[in-house]
Amino acid sequence: MPIDQQLRYWGVAGVVFIALLWVMGDVLLPFITGMAMAYFLNPVVTKLQNRGIPRSLAVSALMAVAIGVVVLAGVLVIPAVVSQAVQFSETAPNLFARLQEFLTARFPDIAQLEDTLRNSLSSLGEAIRERGAALAQGLLRSVTGLVGALVFMVVTPVVAFYLLLDWERLVRQLDDLLPRQHAPMLRHLAGEIDASIAGFVRGQVTVCFILAAYYATALGLIGLQFGLAIGVTAGLISFIPYIGAIIGGALAIGVALWQFWGSPIELGLVGAVFVFGQMLEGNILVPRIVGNSVRLHPVWLLFAVSAFGALLGFTGMLIAVPLAASIGVLVRFGVSQYMDSKLYGKGGGSS
Repeated sequence: MPIDQQLRYWGVAGVVFIALLWVMGDVLLPFITGMAMAYFLNPVVTKLQNRGIPRSLAVSALMAVAIGVVVLAGVLVIPAVVSQAVQFSETAPNLFARLQEFLTARFPDIAQLEDTLRNSLSSLGEAIRERGAALAQGLLRSVTGLVGALVFMVVTPVVAFYLLLDWERLVRQLDDLLPRQHAPMLRHLAGEIDASIAGFVRGQVTVCFILAAYYATALGLIGLQFGLAIGVTAGLISFIPYIGAIIGGALAIGVALWQFWGSPIELGLVGAVFVFGQMLEGNILVPRIVGNSVRLHPVWLLFAVSAFGALLGFTGMLIAVPLAASIGVLVRFGVSQYMDSKLYGKGGGSS
């Protein structure tokens, strides 16, 4: 089959795939989440299997632990985070109004900027309240919607369980479906995509959870108001370098200035939490867990999450990073093919 005809077929397949995601995003969410869960846990199951534990037993034990962790988080952590986020969004206008009074009282020289400062802080507070309230209400509706929540909680672990059981067989079947002419090249690309996704997704998800636990615990020990919500948010969005620390640090320092003014120790501790968090992430967690072989530029990640999130909602955000990693591998492969071609002028000269 000619190359241009193959490209047309693959292009049509890609368009159909994106259209299905767009039309059936909510329906596919538990299945995609289950697939992601199975992909994330498969290396652990494989290691247990290599140590002589039957795969079915390893899958059952690991799924029991994973479900237990999720249930524990759902009971102890998520309600507290949602509650603090709702409280912060509701009190944001009042908080920024008090911050404006606080600044003008202690810094009289900025009185001439009072109108601009008041308008800016008021607008920011209202925006946080509107966006935060909408987000919190949407989250609460999705979590408390009985049918949707039950389907998600039941279907996701079931999908993950059966995919983990049949993972090796599914991989062999997919390999058998590869066109024989291009099978070696496709295996090579699949291996690079898997390495990129595994290195980033598995590694960075682990880093994000560690940072979320660290930030939330440290800010809670300092006694920062809304510290749990700020810390968890800062940790979970740390998959884009510096973004988590910048957003979380700005929120935490803003609240700390209002709450701890006159107590330089607490203010310094809040700043030190994020400075140490960045050192921990950059010097220990990322090199040891993620590694240096994953090449995903922060700007590309930010664009992928924004674009797929806008197109496909939460489902799009869930698949954004794996797709970004896959596209990155394919683009690098295309560039290498171009630089080895006559079009580029290598070897055979330009013609």
